[in-house]
Amino acid sequence: MSALCRDCLTQFDDARRCPACASPRVTRHPELWDLNIAHMDCDAFYASVEKRDDPSLEGKPVIIGGGHRGVVSTACYVARIRGVRSAMPMFQALKLCPNAVVIRPRMEEYVKASRAIRVMMEELTPAIEPLSLDEAFLDMSGTTRLHGAPPAVMLARLVRRMKNELGLTGSIGLSHNKFLAKVASDLDKPHGFSVIGKAETMDFLRDKPVRMIWGVGAAAQASLEKAGIRSFSDLLRWEQSDLVARFGSMGERLFHLARGEDRRRVSADAPMKSISNETTFHDNTSNPDLLDGHIWRMAEKVADRAKAKHLAGRVVTLKLKRSDHTLLSRRVALSDPTQLADRIYRTARGLFDQVKEDGPYRLLGCGLSDLCDEKDADKLGDLLDPGAARRSDAERATDAIRGRFGAKAIVKGRTLR
Repeated sequence: MSALCRDCLTQFDDARRCPACASPRVTRHPELWDLNIAHMDCDAFYASVEKRDDPSLEGKPVIIGGGHRGVVSTACYVARIRGVRSAMPMFQALKLCPNAVVIRPRMEEYVKASRAIRVMMEELTPAIEPLSLDEAFLDMSGTTRLHGAPPAVMLARLVRRMKNELGLTGSIGLSHNKFLAKVASDLDKPHGFSVIGKAETMDFLRDKPVRMIWGVGAAAQASLEKAGIRSFSDLLRWEQSDLVARFGSMGERLFHLARGEDRRRVSADAPMKSISNETTFHDNTSNPDLLDGHIWRMAEKVADRAKAKHLAGRVVTLKLKRSDHTLLSRRVALSDPTQLADRIYRTARGLFDQVKEDGPYRLLGCGLSDLCDEKDADKLGDLLDPGAARRSDAERATDAIRGRFGAKAIVKGRTLR
Protein backbone atom coordinates (compact mmCIF):
# COMPACT_ATOMS: atom_id res chain seq x y z
CA MET A 1 0.00 0.00 0.00
CA SER A 2 1.53 3.31 -1.13
CA ALA A 3 1.33 6.14 1.38
CA LEU A 4 2.05 9.88 1.43
CA CYS A 5 2.37 12.32 4.30
CA ARG A 6 0.49 15.48 3.34
CA ASP A 7 2.43 17.55 5.86
CA CYS A 8 6.07 16.74 5.07
CA LEU A 9 5.47 14.97 1.68
CA THR A 10 7.38 11.84 2.72
CA GLN A 11 6.59 8.79 0.58
CA PHE A 12 6.54 5.42 2.36
CA ASP A 13 4.88 2.03 2.53
CA ASP A 14 1.66 1.43 4.42
CA ALA A 15 1.47 3.11 7.84
CA ARG A 16 -1.10 5.05 9.85
CA ARG A 17 1.32 7.82 10.78
CA CYS A 18 4.20 9.38 8.90
CA PRO A 19 7.49 7.72 9.93
CA ALA A 20 9.32 11.02 9.38
CA CYS A 21 7.14 13.58 11.23
CA ALA A 22 4.52 11.37 12.98
CA SER A 23 1.67 13.30 11.31
CA PRO A 24 -1.64 11.42 11.08
CA ARG A 25 -2.48 13.27 7.82
CA VAL A 26 -1.57 10.32 5.66
CA THR A 27 -3.14 9.35 2.32
CA ARG A 28 -2.92 5.62 1.59
CA HIS A 29 -3.99 3.83 -1.59
CA PRO A 30 -2.61 0.99 -3.76
CA GLU A 31 -2.90 3.14 -6.92
CA LEU A 32 -1.68 6.37 -5.34
CA TRP A 33 1.33 6.76 -7.66
CA ASP A 34 -0.53 5.73 -10.84
CA LEU A 35 -3.46 8.18 -11.04
CA ASN A 36 -3.18 11.56 -12.76
CA ILE A 37 -6.59 13.27 -13.11
CA ALA A 38 -7.32 15.62 -10.22
CA HIS A 39 -9.95 18.04 -9.02
CA MET A 40 -8.92 20.78 -6.59
CA ASP A 41 -11.69 22.54 -4.69
CA CYS A 42 -10.92 25.40 -2.29
CA ASP A 43 -12.60 25.05 1.10
CA ALA A 44 -15.39 27.63 1.64
CA PHE A 45 -13.33 29.93 -0.57
CA TYR A 46 -14.97 33.35 -0.10
CA ALA A 47 -15.41 32.83 3.65
CA SER A 48 -11.83 31.58 3.96
CA VAL A 49 -10.50 34.72 2.27
CA GLU A 50 -12.52 36.86 4.70
CA LYS A 51 -11.24 34.91 7.74
CA ARG A 52 -7.68 35.13 6.47
CA ASP A 53 -7.96 38.90 6.07
CA ASP A 54 -9.75 39.44 9.40
CA PRO A 55 -8.37 37.16 12.15
CA SER A 56 -11.15 38.28 14.53
CA LEU A 57 -13.54 36.10 12.46
CA GLU A 58 -11.66 32.90 13.39
CA GLY A 59 -14.04 30.36 14.96
CA LYS A 60 -17.13 32.43 14.12
CA PRO A 61 -19.88 31.44 11.67
CA VAL A 62 -19.39 33.54 8.54
CA ILE A 63 -21.88 33.89 5.68
CA ILE A 64 -20.97 35.60 2.42
CA GLY A 65 -23.93 37.09 0.59
CA GLY A 66 -26.32 39.96 0.09
CA GLY A 67 -28.48 41.66 2.67
CA HIS A 68 -31.50 40.19 4.43
CA ARG A 69 -33.30 39.69 1.11
CA GLY A 70 -30.32 38.19 -0.72
CA VAL A 71 -29.00 34.67 -0.94
CA VAL A 72 -25.99 32.90 0.51
CA SER A 73 -22.98 32.86 -1.84
CA THR A 74 -21.05 30.58 0.49
CA ALA A 75 -20.62 29.93 4.19
CA CYS A 76 -17.76 28.75 6.36
CA TYR A 77 -17.87 25.27 7.86
CA VAL A 78 -18.95 26.60 11.27
CA ALA A 79 -22.10 27.98 9.63
CA ARG A 80 -22.56 24.86 7.49
CA ILE A 81 -22.75 22.74 10.63
CA ARG A 82 -25.84 24.79 11.52
CA GLY A 83 -27.41 23.91 8.15
CA VAL A 84 -26.47 26.99 6.10
CA ARG A 85 -25.94 26.20 2.41
CA SER A 86 -25.03 28.06 -0.77
CA ALA A 87 -27.98 29.60 -2.66
CA MET A 88 -30.13 29.50 0.51
CA PRO A 89 -32.25 32.65 1.06
CA MET A 90 -30.50 34.86 3.59
CA PHE A 91 -33.50 35.07 5.92
CA GLN A 92 -33.56 31.27 6.17
CA ALA A 93 -29.80 31.12 6.80
CA LEU A 94 -30.08 33.65 9.62
CA LYS A 95 -32.88 31.65 11.23
CA LEU A 96 -30.58 28.63 11.29
CA CYS A 97 -27.55 30.64 12.40
CA PRO A 98 -28.69 33.93 13.99
CA ASN A 99 -25.23 34.79 15.35
CA ALA A 100 -23.56 34.56 11.94
CA VAL A 101 -21.37 37.38 10.65
CA VAL A 102 -22.77 38.36 7.24
CA ILE A 103 -20.28 39.87 4.80
CA ARG A 104 -21.00 41.23 1.36
CA PRO A 105 -18.78 39.65 -1.32
CA ARG A 106 -15.47 41.36 -2.15
CA MET A 107 -15.03 39.90 -5.61
CA GLU A 108 -11.80 41.77 -6.33
CA GLU A 109 -10.11 40.01 -3.39
CA TYR A 110 -11.46 36.60 -4.38
CA VAL A 111 -10.27 37.08 -7.95
CA LYS A 112 -6.82 38.09 -6.67
CA ALA A 113 -6.58 34.94 -4.51
CA SER A 114 -7.85 32.78 -7.37
CA ARG A 115 -5.18 34.13 -9.72
CA ALA A 116 -2.47 33.38 -7.17
CA ILE A 117 -3.68 29.78 -6.90
CA ARG A 118 -3.82 29.51 -10.70
CA VAL A 119 -0.16 30.55 -10.93
CA MET A 120 0.74 27.73 -8.53
CA MET A 121 -1.25 25.25 -10.63
CA GLU A 122 0.45 26.36 -13.82
CA GLU A 123 3.81 25.47 -12.30
CA LEU A 124 2.55 21.86 -12.15
CA THR A 125 0.81 21.42 -15.50
CA PRO A 126 -0.54 23.44 -18.45
CA ALA A 127 -3.62 21.18 -18.58
CA ILE A 128 -5.90 23.12 -16.21
CA GLU A 129 -9.66 23.43 -16.68
CA PRO A 130 -11.11 26.04 -14.31
CA LEU A 131 -14.73 25.54 -13.28
CA SER A 132 -14.99 28.70 -11.18
CA LEU A 133 -12.74 30.96 -9.11
CA ASP A 134 -12.25 28.22 -6.50
CA GLU A 135 -12.09 24.91 -8.33
CA ALA A 136 -10.41 23.32 -11.33
CA PHE A 137 -9.52 20.03 -12.98
CA LEU A 138 -5.84 19.24 -13.54
CA ASP A 139 -4.39 16.59 -15.86
CA MET A 140 -1.02 15.58 -14.43
CA SER A 141 -0.21 13.01 -17.13
CA GLY A 142 3.47 13.05 -18.04
CA THR A 143 4.49 15.40 -15.24
CA THR A 144 6.34 12.80 -13.15
CA ARG A 145 9.46 13.07 -15.30
CA LEU A 146 9.24 16.87 -15.28
CA HIS A 147 8.93 17.24 -11.50
CA GLY A 148 10.66 14.08 -10.33
CA ALA A 149 7.66 13.09 -8.23
CA PRO A 150 4.26 11.44 -8.85
CA PRO A 151 1.14 13.62 -9.34
CA ALA A 152 -0.11 12.81 -5.82
CA VAL A 153 3.02 14.35 -4.28
CA MET A 154 2.80 17.47 -6.44
CA LEU A 155 -0.87 17.95 -5.59
CA ALA A 156 -0.16 17.63 -1.87
CA ARG A 157 2.61 20.18 -2.34
CA LEU A 158 0.15 22.50 -4.09
CA VAL A 159 -2.34 22.60 -1.20
CA ARG A 160 0.53 22.93 1.29
CA ARG A 161 1.78 26.00 -0.63
CA MET A 162 -1.75 27.42 -0.68
CA LYS A 163 -1.92 27.09 3.09
CA ASN A 164 1.58 28.44 3.81
CA GLU A 165 1.74 31.24 1.23
CA LEU A 166 -1.89 32.31 0.81
CA GLY A 167 -3.50 31.21 4.07
CA LEU A 168 -6.13 29.19 2.17
CA THR A 169 -6.93 25.48 2.12
CA GLY A 170 -8.18 23.18 -0.61
CA SER A 171 -9.32 19.59 -1.01
CA ILE A 172 -7.94 17.23 -3.65
CA GLY A 173 -9.73 14.44 -5.47
CA LEU A 174 -7.47 12.10 -7.47
CA SER A 175 -8.71 9.43 -9.85
CA HIS A 176 -8.56 8.14 -13.43
CA ASN A 177 -11.20 10.47 -14.92
CA LYS A 178 -12.89 13.82 -14.30
CA PHE A 179 -16.17 12.47 -12.94
CA LEU A 180 -14.51 10.41 -10.23
CA ALA A 181 -11.94 13.11 -9.39
CA LYS A 182 -14.81 15.54 -8.77
CA VAL A 183 -16.61 12.98 -6.61
CA ALA A 184 -13.42 12.25 -4.66
CA SER A 185 -12.75 15.90 -3.80
CA ASP A 186 -16.06 16.06 -1.90
CA LEU A 187 -15.38 12.97 0.22
CA ASP A 188 -13.07 14.50 2.81
CA LYS A 189 -13.64 18.26 3.09
CA PRO A 190 -12.18 20.49 4.32
CA HIS A 191 -8.43 20.14 3.67
CA GLY A 192 -8.85 16.60 2.39
CA PHE A 193 -7.15 14.32 -0.12
CA SER A 194 -9.24 11.42 -1.43
CA VAL A 195 -8.45 8.79 -4.05
CA ILE A 196 -10.71 6.57 -6.17
CA GLY A 197 -8.71 3.96 -8.09
CA LYS A 198 -9.63 2.02 -11.20
CA ALA A 199 -9.87 -1.34 -9.45
CA GLU A 200 -12.37 -0.12 -6.86
CA THR A 201 -14.54 2.05 -9.11
CA MET A 202 -17.53 -0.26 -9.46
CA ASP A 203 -17.58 -1.29 -5.81
CA PHE A 204 -17.28 2.32 -4.74
CA LEU A 205 -20.17 3.55 -6.92
CA ARG A 206 -22.59 0.66 -6.57
CA ASP A 207 -24.65 1.85 -3.60
CA LYS A 208 -24.07 5.59 -3.96
CA PRO A 209 -27.08 7.85 -4.68
CA VAL A 210 -27.41 9.24 -8.20
CA ARG A 211 -27.56 12.77 -6.78
CA MET A 212 -23.78 12.37 -6.44
CA ILE A 213 -23.56 12.93 -10.21
CA TRP A 214 -22.48 16.47 -10.97
CA GLY A 215 -25.34 18.26 -12.71
CA VAL A 216 -28.16 16.08 -11.34
CA GLY A 217 -30.24 18.67 -9.51
CA ALA A 218 -33.58 18.41 -7.77
CA ALA A 219 -35.61 18.22 -11.01
CA ALA A 220 -33.41 15.53 -12.59
CA GLN A 221 -33.35 13.57 -9.34
CA ALA A 222 -37.15 13.62 -9.16
CA SER A 223 -37.35 12.40 -12.76
CA LEU A 224 -34.92 9.56 -12.02
CA GLU A 225 -36.75 8.55 -8.84
CA LYS A 226 -40.00 8.43 -10.81
CA ALA A 227 -38.31 5.79 -12.97
CA GLY A 228 -37.20 3.89 -9.86
CA ILE A 229 -33.57 5.06 -10.10
CA ARG A 230 -32.10 6.16 -6.79
CA SER A 231 -28.65 4.60 -6.79
CA PHE A 232 -25.94 3.61 -9.24
CA SER A 233 -26.96 -0.03 -8.84
CA ASP A 234 -30.43 0.95 -10.10
CA LEU A 235 -28.84 2.52 -13.18
CA LEU A 236 -26.85 -0.64 -13.90
CA ARG A 237 -30.08 -2.55 -14.45
CA TRP A 238 -31.05 -0.36 -17.41
CA GLU A 239 -30.00 -0.90 -21.01
CA GLN A 240 -28.36 2.07 -22.69
CA SER A 241 -31.10 2.28 -25.34
CA ASP A 242 -33.81 2.39 -22.66
CA LEU A 243 -32.05 5.16 -20.73
CA VAL A 244 -31.67 7.20 -23.91
CA ALA A 245 -35.32 6.63 -24.83
CA ARG A 246 -36.41 7.78 -21.36
CA PHE A 247 -33.97 10.60 -20.64
CA GLY A 248 -32.52 11.62 -24.00
CA SER A 249 -28.84 12.61 -24.15
CA MET A 250 -28.65 12.54 -20.36
CA GLY A 251 -29.51 8.83 -20.52
CA GLU A 252 -26.35 8.03 -22.48
CA ARG A 253 -24.26 10.01 -19.98
CA LEU A 254 -25.90 8.18 -17.05
CA PHE A 255 -25.19 4.79 -18.64
CA HIS A 256 -21.46 5.48 -18.80
CA LEU A 257 -21.16 7.25 -15.45
CA ALA A 258 -22.91 4.33 -13.74
CA ARG A 259 -19.90 2.28 -14.83
CA GLY A 260 -17.39 4.91 -13.79
CA GLU A 261 -16.65 5.84 -17.42
CA ASP A 262 -15.91 9.43 -18.39
CA ARG A 263 -13.92 10.12 -21.57
CA ARG A 264 -13.96 13.92 -21.29
CA ARG A 265 -10.49 15.40 -21.39
CA VAL A 266 -9.23 18.12 -19.11
CA SER A 267 -9.40 21.06 -21.49
CA ALA A 268 -7.62 24.32 -20.82
CA ASP A 269 -9.67 25.84 -23.63
CA ALA A 270 -13.14 24.70 -22.53
CA PRO A 271 -15.55 27.15 -24.20
CA MET A 272 -17.65 29.51 -22.11
CA LYS A 273 -21.33 28.60 -22.55
CA SER A 274 -23.07 31.74 -21.31
CA ILE A 275 -22.62 35.17 -19.74
CA SER A 276 -25.17 36.42 -17.23
CA ASN A 277 -25.85 38.84 -14.43
CA GLU A 278 -28.61 38.93 -11.83
CA THR A 279 -29.62 40.82 -8.72
CA THR A 280 -31.82 40.11 -5.70
CA PHE A 281 -33.77 43.16 -4.53
CA HIS A 282 -33.72 44.31 -0.91
CA ASP A 283 -37.51 44.71 -1.16
CA ASN A 284 -39.86 43.04 -3.64
CA THR A 285 -40.77 45.46 -6.40
CA SER A 286 -43.15 45.96 -9.32
CA ASN A 287 -41.93 49.49 -10.05
CA PRO A 288 -41.50 49.60 -13.86
CA ASP A 289 -38.89 52.38 -13.83
CA LEU A 290 -36.79 50.58 -11.21
CA LEU A 291 -37.03 47.27 -13.08
CA ASP A 292 -36.18 48.97 -16.38
CA GLY A 293 -33.07 50.49 -14.82
CA HIS A 294 -31.97 47.10 -13.52
CA ILE A 295 -32.51 45.49 -16.94
CA TRP A 296 -30.27 48.13 -18.52
CA ARG A 297 -27.52 47.77 -15.88
CA MET A 298 -27.48 43.99 -16.24
CA ALA A 299 -27.48 44.21 -20.04
CA GLU A 300 -24.53 46.59 -19.82
CA LYS A 301 -22.60 44.26 -17.49
CA VAL A 302 -23.28 41.26 -19.75
CA ALA A 303 -22.15 43.26 -22.80
CA ASP A 304 -18.99 44.45 -21.03
CA ARG A 305 -18.04 40.88 -20.14
CA ALA A 306 -18.74 39.68 -23.68
CA LYS A 307 -16.59 42.46 -25.15
CA ALA A 308 -13.78 41.77 -22.67
CA LYS A 309 -13.70 38.14 -23.80
CA HIS A 310 -14.19 39.01 -27.51
CA LEU A 311 -17.47 37.05 -27.58
CA ALA A 312 -21.01 37.59 -28.82
CA GLY A 313 -24.22 35.62 -28.31
CA ARG A 314 -27.28 34.65 -30.32
CA VAL A 315 -29.71 34.03 -27.44
CA VAL A 316 -30.88 36.58 -24.87
CA THR A 317 -32.48 35.30 -21.66
CA LEU A 318 -34.54 37.10 -19.02
CA LYS A 319 -34.96 35.54 -15.57
CA LEU A 320 -37.52 36.64 -12.95
CA LYS A 321 -38.29 35.31 -9.48
CA ARG A 322 -41.56 36.34 -7.86
CA SER A 323 -42.08 36.97 -4.15
CA ASP A 324 -43.30 33.37 -3.70
CA HIS A 325 -40.00 32.15 -5.28
CA THR A 326 -41.76 31.10 -8.50
CA LEU A 327 -39.12 31.28 -11.24
CA LEU A 328 -39.96 32.63 -14.69
CA SER A 329 -37.57 32.43 -17.64
CA ARG A 330 -37.96 33.83 -21.13
CA ARG A 331 -35.50 33.62 -24.03
CA VAL A 332 -35.31 34.56 -27.69
CA ALA A 333 -32.87 33.83 -30.52
CA LEU A 334 -31.61 36.84 -32.45
CA SER A 335 -31.17 37.04 -36.21
CA ASP A 336 -27.41 37.40 -35.71
CA PRO A 337 -25.13 37.39 -32.64
CA THR A 338 -24.63 40.53 -30.58
CA GLN A 339 -22.37 41.94 -27.88
CA LEU A 340 -24.05 45.36 -27.73
CA ALA A 341 -25.63 46.47 -24.45
CA ASP A 342 -28.31 48.41 -26.34
CA ARG A 343 -29.47 45.37 -28.28
CA ILE A 344 -29.32 43.04 -25.26
CA TYR A 345 -31.31 45.58 -23.23
CA ARG A 346 -33.99 46.12 -25.87
CA THR A 347 -34.40 42.37 -26.35
CA ALA A 348 -34.58 41.67 -22.61
CA ARG A 349 -36.99 44.56 -22.13
CA GLY A 350 -39.18 43.11 -24.87
CA LEU A 351 -39.18 39.75 -23.08
CA PHE A 352 -40.13 41.50 -19.84
CA ASP A 353 -43.06 43.23 -21.55
CA GLN A 354 -44.33 39.81 -22.70
CA VAL A 355 -44.49 38.42 -19.15
CA LYS A 356 -48.15 38.07 -18.15
CA GLU A 357 -47.57 37.02 -14.55
CA ASP A 358 -47.84 39.89 -12.10
CA GLY A 359 -45.07 40.88 -9.69
CA PRO A 360 -43.80 41.88 -7.32
CA TYR A 361 -40.40 40.41 -8.08
CA ARG A 362 -37.51 39.61 -5.75
CA LEU A 363 -34.90 38.71 -8.39
CA LEU A 364 -34.11 39.81 -11.93
CA GLY A 365 -31.49 38.37 -14.27
CA CYS A 366 -30.28 38.82 -17.84
CA GLY A 367 -28.04 36.53 -19.89
CA LEU A 368 -26.43 35.89 -23.26
CA SER A 369 -25.82 32.37 -24.60
CA ASP A 370 -25.05 30.40 -27.78
CA LEU A 371 -21.74 32.25 -27.77
CA CYS A 372 -19.40 32.77 -30.73
CA ASP A 373 -16.45 34.92 -31.73
CA GLU A 374 -17.10 38.67 -31.81
CA LYS A 375 -16.07 38.90 -35.48
CA ASP A 376 -19.52 37.54 -36.36
CA ALA A 377 -21.40 40.05 -34.18
CA ASP A 378 -23.92 42.69 -35.20
CA LYS A 379 -23.37 42.37 -38.95
CA LEU A 380 -26.97 42.42 -40.20
CA GLY A 381 -28.36 45.39 -38.32
CA ASP A 382 -32.12 45.81 -37.80
CA LEU A 383 -34.13 46.90 -40.86
CA LEU A 384 -37.15 47.58 -38.61
CA ASP A 385 -35.15 49.92 -36.36
CA PRO A 386 -33.42 52.66 -38.40
CA GLY A 387 -31.84 54.10 -35.23
CA ALA A 388 -30.01 50.85 -34.37
CA ALA A 389 -26.88 51.65 -36.41
CA ARG A 390 -26.58 55.10 -34.84
CA ARG A 391 -26.91 53.67 -31.31
CA SER A 392 -24.35 50.99 -32.16
CA ASP A 393 -21.83 53.61 -33.29
CA ALA A 394 -22.52 55.63 -30.13
CA GLU A 395 -21.94 52.59 -27.93
CA ARG A 396 -18.64 51.78 -29.63
CA ALA A 397 -17.54 55.38 -29.17
CA THR A 398 -18.57 55.25 -25.52
CA ASP A 399 -16.52 52.06 -25.06
CA ALA A 400 -13.47 53.81 -26.50
CA ILE A 401 -13.87 56.79 -24.15
CA ARG A 402 -14.35 54.53 -21.12
CA GLY A 403 -11.33 52.50 -22.12
CA ARG A 404 -9.24 55.66 -22.04
CA PHE A 405 -10.76 57.62 -19.12
CA GLY A 406 -12.44 54.96 -16.94
CA ALA A 407 -15.77 53.14 -16.65
CA LYS A 408 -17.55 56.17 -15.13
CA ALA A 409 -16.46 58.64 -17.80
CA ILE A 410 -19.88 58.32 -19.50
CA VAL A 411 -23.04 57.12 -17.73
CA LYS A 412 -26.45 56.68 -19.39
CA GLY A 413 -29.42 58.33 -17.68
CA ARG A 414 -31.34 55.05 -17.38
CA THR A 415 -28.43 53.65 -15.32
CA LEU A 416 -29.46 56.02 -12.50
CA ARG A 417 -32.98 54.63 -12.22
